[in-house]
Amino acid sequence: MKPRGELHIVGAGPAGLAAAITAARAGAAVIVHEKESDVGRRFHGDFQGLENWTSPVDIIAEIESMGIEVNFDHIPHQKLVCFDPSGRELAASSSRPLYYLVRRGAGPGTLDRGLLDQARDLGVEVRFEDRVDRLPEGGIVATGPRGVDAIAVGYLFETSAANGAWVAIDRQLAPGGYAYLLIHNGQGTLASCMFEDFHREAVYLERTLSFFTSALDVQLENPRRFSGYGNFELPRAAVQGRLLTVGEAAGFQDTLWGFGLRYALTTGHMAARAFHAESPESYDRIWRRRFAGQMRSGAVNRVLFGIAGDRIVSWILGRVAAHGDPRAWLHRLYAPSLWKAALYPIAQRRVASRRRHRECLMADCDCTWCRCQRHEKLTGEV
Repeated sequence: MKPRGELHIVGAGPAGLAAAITAARAGAAVIVHEKESDVGRRFHGDFQGLENWTSPVDIIAEIESMGIEVNFDHIPHQKLVCFDPSGRELAASSSRPLYYLVRRGAGPGTLDRGLLDQARDLGVEVRFEDRVDRLPEGGIVATGPRGVDAIAVGYLFETSAANGAWVAIDRQLAPGGYAYLLIHNGQGTLASCMFEDFHREAVYLERTLSFFTSALDVQLENPRRFSGYGNFELPRAAVQGRLLTVGEAAGFQDTLWGFGLRYALTTGHMAARAFHAESPESYDRIWRRRFAGQMRSGAVNRVLFGIAGDRIVSWILGRVAAHGDPRAWLHRLYAPSLWKAALYPIAQRRVASRRRHRECLMADCDCTWCRCQRHEKLTGEV
């Protein structure tokens, strides 16, 4: 990359800061505009998974290859315990990390704080409480989710329970999605991540809490409620002239399970390279080559999982647990194929139809979905 001029980025999330770090290393003068007062304001130290199965390349090695330092806490997990719809406990172990546990928010050791510190060390100017609605000279848009395709509701807590990670695939706990429990060094995150029936989130969270505390005898100390949302939709294009959109602002997200951090960091890096190579139009070609096939596959897999009954889901989970290398099995699940490409238009229509028919019929509903919709109507954004 050759040094270029000034670059404006809207949004100081992982995608925006990855773009800022990449451009600053190339010698550009970078200004990041962030409407919030600090990074990671949507999060409060909650654990998230940095997935390591959609690509054969280890995500930590990939981040380092982008010129981004791994100066944030990242705990490798080679084992995942999964409960199938019948409550059967299955353990999947891999010789390589299935994912890395990271924390989100503004505190020390979080992904967000680590990226911010790097950007500032490289001379990036980050302007907090600075809302920018237009970039007339072009730049990178990294404003986060623009829609609500999935929500997560749960608790952050302290506990004396042992470290571990557990997932439950059960429509009674998380319709269309999964419930999870993550514990590390006395800190825990418990949540229901659902893709349907958002207005009953309180019911599903209570069931999730009851399931994990009963199955694992975990006690939640000082529980704090949290909620979040995400969107994922394969964009037709992420380039408009000299305006490049990255991360969830473009819809880049794992369309099967909703793991978006890898997409955020990678597309931020890609966009910065394209912008500063004075070839912004190449960004569409680059991200399509890397992500379009696996996003189509993920969308098809999501629809098929939704159609499948509990017995089929249990059989699939059993196959994953029994596989000698579950990481390789999951990687193949995302691999593009001709039959998945043929089914993608059908999967796309089913998801789009569900998105259009989520109007709430209950007055004064305070679920995460309705709060997001009210905010969108008031501010014009999600």
